[in-house]
Amino acid sequence: MQNREQVTQAILVAKVQKGITWQQVAEQVGQSKEWTTAGCLGQMTFNAEQAAVVAKIFDLDENAEAWLQVVPYKGSFTEAVPSDPLLYRLYEMINVYGSTIKSLIHEEFGDGIMSAIDFSMDIQREENSAGDRVSIGLSGKFLPYKSY
Repeated sequence: MQNREQVTQAILVAKVQKGITWQQVAEQVGQSKEWTTAGCLGQMTFNAEQAAVVAKIFDLDENAEAWLQVVPYKGSFTEAVPSDPLLYRLYEMINVYGSTIKSLIHEEFGDGIMSAIDFSMDIQREENSAGDRVSIGLSGKFLPYKSY
């Protein structure tokens, strides 16, 4: 018997063993590399067709394929402040610039939030003579607070 975390681990092991990229998986699934990766890491729900493709790519059994279709518990941090250097830097960016981002969103849109449900993300490499840069684009629907 498996659980979703074990399915994620099986995917990661198979990915390394097969030497495939998330982009290659996404092309077969038919979704963006960002969304497909989130699904493979247990943060999104695959439909039956997508789950079958992922199961085939990673040689997963029917039990694992079923877990890919279960709505996951969202959230990837298992500690208050992440210790992984890359995740820590993202956390640090929000810690340093979070109030600025919040203030600018409120000034532009009003009192509300940026959705992480009606959302897209784009991660790209920017070539730069001083060293390549990581470009992360986040786009979420603005959801205003309502009066009642």
